[in-house]
Amino acid sequence: MSPDTLLLCTDRGESTGDGPFGRIAEDIRVKGYSINPGALPASLTDALIAHLLQMEDEQFDLAGIGRELRHMHNRFVRNDEICWITGESRAGRDWLTWTAELQAFLNRRLLLGLFSFESHFARYVPGAYYKRHLDAFRGETNRVLSIVAYLNTDWIAADGGELVLYRDMTDRDGLRVSPIAGTVVIFLSEDFPHEVLPARRDRYSIAGWYSINRTTADRPDPPR
Repeated sequence: MSPDTLLLCTDRGESTGDGPFGRIAEDIRVKGYSINPGALPASLTDALIAHLLQMEDEQFDLAGIGRELRHMHNRFVRNDEICWITGESRAGRDWLTWTAELQAFLNRRLLLGLFSFESHFARYVPGAYYKRHLDAFRGETNRVLSIVAYLNTDWIAADGGELVLYRDMTDRDGLRVSPIAGTVVIFLSEDFPHEVLPARRDRYSIAGWYSINRTTADRPDPPR
C-alpha cells in the first residue's frame, strides 16, 4: 500500500469508530440529509483541488438538465460547467475509491441497496447559478442519494455561492451551506429541492449520485 493510499484510509476516521461515515448514516436515517464540514479527507481534498487547478478550460462543458433523451441545455435554470469523473486521473480515482467506501458503509448500515455511482466536477464562474430543482422525481429515476463535496479554499461569506437545501418546494428559507473546501453534503435525491446561489469568484465542487439497479430486459442500468 502506498503512503498516499494509507493516508486516505486513516484520514477518513473509520478505523477509530464510525467517523464521518457513521455521522452521515445517522443523519440520513433521522433527517434525510447530512451536512459535514471537513468530512472529506484533507489529503483527498488537496489532491482534488490541485487537479482542478491544472485542468484546461476545454475539459469543461456547459451543464444540461434532464437525462438521456430528455437532456438539454437551459441557461435560465443553470449555467455552470462540468467535467465527468472517469478515474483517468489519480485524484479522480482516489475520489471514486472514497465514495465507493462510503457506498459500502451506507449499504451495510442503512440497507439502501446502492448499486452504482456517477459524479462530475462543477465549475461556477462568477455570477453562475443553478436554480431550485430536484435531482430525482418519484417513480422516474433510480437516483437515491445525492452528494456534493466542496473544493474552495479561503472562502468567506462575502463570496456567496451557497448551496440552499430546502425541505420542500414551499420552503422559502432553506438551509444554507457555504462551499468551503472539505465540506460534504449528502441528501435523499427525491426529497430535497436545492439550488446554488451566484458567487463572486470561481466556485468548484463535485456533484454525484448513488443509484439503485433498475435494469430491465430492454434497458441496461446504468445506461451505456
